[in-house]
Amino acid sequence: MDPLTDVLTLAGARGTVAATVHAGQHWGLDIADVPGAAFHAVNAGTAWLTLEGHPARRLAPGDILLLPEGTRHRLASDPGQPCRPFDHAAAREAMANGGILRTGEEPYGTRILCASYRLDPAVATPLLTLLPTLIQPHTDPGDPLTDLVRLLAHEIQQPRPGTATALNRLLDLMLIHILRAWLAEADPHRLQPSWLAALRDPTIAAALTALHDDPAHPWTAQTLASHIAVSRATLARRFTAMVGDTPNAYLTRWRMELAAHRLRSTADPIAPIARSVGYTSEYAFNRAFARVHHLTPGRYRTRHNQLHTDPVL
Repeated sequence: MDPLTDVLTLAGARGTVAATVHAGQHWGLDIADVPGAAFHAVNAGTAWLTLEGHPARRLAPGDILLLPEGTRHRLASDPGQPCRPFDHAAAREAMANGGILRTGEEPYGTRILCASYRLDPAVATPLLTLLPTLIQPHTDPGDPLTDLVRLLAHEIQQPRPGTATALNRLLDLMLIHILRAWLAEADPHRLQPSWLAALRDPTIAAALTALHDDPAHPWTAQTLASHIAVSRATLARRFTAMVGDTPNAYLTRWRMELAAHRLRSTADPIAPIARSVGYTSEYAFNRAFARVHHLTPGRYRTRHNQLHTDPVL
């Protein structure tokens, strides 16, 4: 699989609808403490987004927003409109009772889908934290993002059996397309080195894909360079500049990420886990794992099980 698919899969990235806001006149919502990344799609009407450090922006039908770290923000009928807290408990109740959270004065001409994305906090490879505070990708007729917003609106307006599942799956697709759009539109001069930003470069993306496709392979700088048909010097220079790490350091961290996931999710013995990520020596694997996670594999698993075992009543 490609690196983005790998990280999304390992992190268990999932979108969940928080509420469908039906807003009228003189309304405002103060949205704070979002459990994950915040997402909004405007299906009808208009709204204003206010976010600290950014100018207020007017939103229209088809506009979508992602706030990767759930930063506090406001949605309102006007930039200066007083806002009431967006209570997530009330939002969940709204979804359970038909999926609508009404605010403001009738008529309710604005409809906004509000959702959130959560990732497994145990996954150390960063994803959403690599993104800017706010992403609003450009959408054009025929763009996949436009089609996804249309499908979201259709499911919201005409709920049927399976609508909740359909909405969540569409949100999963939406996140992938938003990330793709950001990679395509981001200013390369303003990107910090990271595995995600490096996917913009076809050569380094090919190197990352090779490492992800076969993490247990005994890769060296030379074999990886030969695999993607560049010189070792070119690979070393460009990989480090774009990813912020050497190929060997990146591979070691990714191997330990895979091993940690398997330790958390299975009861497999440590020896086969070590072999699955390229270590024939369990001792060498234990040392490498401890350098990355600051615990031996056995203690890591025990700690995770202790934290995630329900107390006996």
